[in-house]
Amino acid sequence: MRILVVEDEKKVASFLRRGLEAEHYEVDVVHDGDAGLARALATEYDLVILDVMLPGRDGLDVVRELRRRACRMPILVLTARATLPDKVTGLDVGADDYLTKPFEFAEFLARVRALLRRGAPASPPTLVVSDLTLDPATRNVLRAGRPIELTPREYALLEFFMRNRGRVLSRALIAEHVWGVHFDSFTNVIDVYVNYLRRKIDSDVEPKLLHTVRGVGYVLKEPNP
Repeated sequence: MRILVVEDEKKVASFLRRGLEAEHYEVDVVHDGDAGLARALATEYDLVILDVMLPGRDGLDVVRELRRRACRMPILVLTARATLPDKVTGLDVGADDYLTKPFEFAEFLARVRALLRRGAPASPPTLVVSDLTLDPATRNVLRAGRPIELTPREYALLEFFMRNRGRVLSRALIAEHVWGVHFDSFTNVIDVYVNYLRRKIDSDVEPKLLHTVRGVGYVLKEPNP
């Protein structure tokens, strides 16, 4: 499942990212309200976690705008404001849960799990590109009926490709969505992982699905009819 964290305190954001990734969630992090709103509107998240006191648009304004636009993903608000009126306000504007700082990480994870259960569809749709299938519910990947074993990073990379099938993805976009970092043009880690993935899904089988677009990036697509 994919989670967006909107937190301006970078140490706190890093702590939350590491803890959530240790639980095998895919995590994106931004540090201000405007970026958080834009990311939440552009990407399908299973959960949004955001602080109230943010640069630019504050957290409650983000919640209001998301609900105004009929975005129904669960939202967990984090804040140092511990008074009852503050909690009531946060829930009234559309947040699903409210956790005051400081908090125990075990409680935070329990609330995350509860919100994800509440917002999860009964059966997430299986992603299909040609004879390649990925089941988000079980994380099983098959190519022509053959099981494929992937590392967590390879799985996240493949899921991002399959959710954007037919779309050419730049290395910067892949880095941002799969690694959650700004792209460093001096590293070849994305190319390395794409090659790992290509060997697993395209080796000894036709048609080839994962293609390089020179000077641009990569694309996963159906074979031409």
